[in-house]
Amino acid sequence: MNENKKSRPHVPGRGTLLAEMVFFFLGFFLLALKDGKWESFVLSVAVPAIIYVGTAGISHLFPSDRLLLSLTNFLCALGVLVLYRLSPSRGMSQAVNYGVGVGCMMLCAMLVRFVRNWKWLTVLIMAGSVGLLALPLLFGRETNGAKNWVSLGSYSFQPSEVVKLALLVSVSYLLSQRKPLIAIGFGGVCLLMLMLQKDLGTALLYFGVVFVLLYAATGSIPLVIGGVLGGAGAAVMGYQMFAHVKRRVAIWLNPWADTEGAGYQIVQSLIAIVNGGAWGVGLGLGNAQVIPEYYNDFIFSVILHEFGVVFGLVVLCMYLFIIIRAVMIARRSRTVFHALLATGCASMLALQTFVIIGGNIKLIPLTGVTLPFISYGGTSMLCSLCVVGLLQGVASLAKAGIQEDRELAMQGGEAP
Repeated sequence: MNENKKSRPHVPGRGTLLAEMVFFFLGFFLLALKDGKWESFVLSVAVPAIIYVGTAGISHLFPSDRLLLSLTNFLCALGVLVLYRLSPSRGMSQAVNYGVGVGCMMLCAMLVRFVRNWKWLTVLIMAGSVGLLALPLLFGRETNGAKNWVSLGSYSFQPSEVVKLALLVSVSYLLSQRKPLIAIGFGGVCLLMLMLQKDLGTALLYFGVVFVLLYAATGSIPLVIGGVLGGAGAAVMGYQMFAHVKRRVAIWLNPWADTEGAGYQIVQSLIAIVNGGAWGVGLGLGNAQVIPEYYNDFIFSVILHEFGVVFGLVVLCMYLFIIIRAVMIARRSRTVFHALLATGCASMLALQTFVIIGGNIKLIPLTGVTLPFISYGGTSMLCSLCVVGLLQGVASLAKAGIQEDRELAMQGGEAP
């Protein structure tokens, strides 16, 4: 019994969870005292409750990675807090997205944990993905140069966000079954349809994830060289074909050339970051809403403005720990499929975080992707939490397998 207890890895306990809940209770409560709105008081209770369900609640259902859950829920709650501060309606909507997303995360974890035969399910997922990506080409509306949104009445969603999950599952399964050509073909069809939508930011993510999975499955150096050359060629072709891509590159090179026009957003983003300094101007005291896309593309700039660069580095470390944790889950996986699935989840979160934060700080040209867990949007929030759900499913299977091995070893008279 004592040896078994000693062998358990350290996970965030009740103290960490309680501190997280108190942090956001105080954040919303202070906003409530400032603005006097009843919604602020509601969120001061609702958001900590969702954090508890999303961390401790899942752990009661099946073995889970508590550190991964704790970090993910902190970032989601931070997004709700920042969005509510700047736009109460968006903040309330994001809180609902967060609650629904926790439920979707549980479903994805259980899907990975309990589904044993992925063959026909993968076929259905691939067919559904092609159909979803065709919707914007037929019925979509253009936003910021890309035709990638579909409206159903008053609700709008981005099919390419949903297909991210399908891409992860399908390519991972196909490569685990030694079918790289089919995996490449499916990835190529998805990329082609994204190019037709002019959604080059999401296309970059798809390409990066498929590329990482192919290398992880084959270890082929020629494949790496070919992938890099192919990606560079596609980037040059996209630059030559699409005017909005040329405009974004020009803004990146010199946003100060048109501070009242095309360069306005990135200039205001940089000013907001500088004005925030090391410790920020304070929650509720900033004016980062002058950035037109503050709630979406430039949400990280808002965080740096109100909370400061030091807190921004803490947020970056949280993303880094999530990615490292995902890689550790992949290394401990008991099947090739689950190892590739966790690797794909890690690469997708890493690429998406780098692309959007790099664009905010002018490290790379800005692309139209969202910051996982924090940016406004139901589709983005749900899909980001579903990626964590897939990781939790893989981690749960690995932990259950380790426990079974330990019990078998103890029954056989061996030391665990």
